[in-house]
Amino acid sequence: MLKKMPFTLTCTGVLVFASAFAQAFPINHGSEYKLWPATPPGSAGVVLEEKVKDSSKDANDPQRTLEGISQPTIRAFIPQKPNGAAVIITVGGGYTSLVIDKEGTDIAKWFNTLGVTAFVVKNRLPGEGHANGKDVPLQDAQRALRLVRANAAEWKIDSNKIGAIGLSSGGHLASTLGTNYAKKVYDAVDASDTISARPDFLILAYGPHSSNARKYLINPDQKPVQPAEKQALYDEYPTDKQITKDTAPTFIVATDNDDKVDSRNSTRFYNALKAAGVPAELHIFQDGKHGFAIRNATGYPVAIWTVLAENWLRANKFIP
Repeated sequence: MLKKMPFTLTCTGVLVFASAFAQAFPINHGSEYKLWPATPPGSAGVVLEEKVKDSSKDANDPQRTLEGISQPTIRAFIPQKPNGAAVIITVGGGYTSLVIDKEGTDIAKWFNTLGVTAFVVKNRLPGEGHANGKDVPLQDAQRALRLVRANAAEWKIDSNKIGAIGLSSGGHLASTLGTNYAKKVYDAVDASDTISARPDFLILAYGPHSSNARKYLINPDQKPVQPAEKQALYDEYPTDKQITKDTAPTFIVATDNDDKVDSRNSTRFYNALKAAGVPAELHIFQDGKHGFAIRNATGYPVAIWTVLAENWLRANKFIP
């Protein structure tokens, strides 16, 4: 039976940690739940201290990044009027940290305004000592989506309307889940792992789908400059080359003047979707640079991307 773990005080307040496995269990808005019932796969013997770097100006402008993640979680954001759709959110940070507020909490709150139940994933990072570091983000993303689908009835979610959104390196992770949802990257730990991890839709924002491993450059022959663990991850998952006809319908947004992730990552991903016959929508705005998310898009034409994404979700009947 599921057991709630002791309360843990963090900088976001008191969060209830529950071991999310075995039987269905209720969730609470703002609460955080462990992805794995015991030690996550590949993390045996890994000792990490979770660190929070906080550059917030005030309580209304949270700017936290996380490192040293040994216990991955999902944090639930429940709308006042749920419509049955759900989304898991994978955040950016270059696979060396997690930009948990700007690309996590902000996105979850926006989805709640659409009636969508949202789950922010706090995944492990590839370069922090885990075995098969290149696989640990995907392990956590697969597990997160499977747990949401396994508990869909209890959480009043339509199991056929569970998507994934990712921004920056989180966009790469969401696209990795979208193209490698069936790849076996861990041994099943409970019945949840028999359930499909395929997202029903994808929303990808300024993601480095293939060239980030080359210092964001377009030239595939450029000498690798990333740390070994990140390089191995991008070498294993060049997601624009892993698309199939079964990849979920996808909405993509990027900016032409992104100085960190070349927008041609997004066009290559779109072209591959098109070639596979997967419904897709692509928006590239001239200005907005990298990391616009929602809060940093204000004042730029790219700020309309959330409206465009909402319209796309409605047109595809993921939300009413």
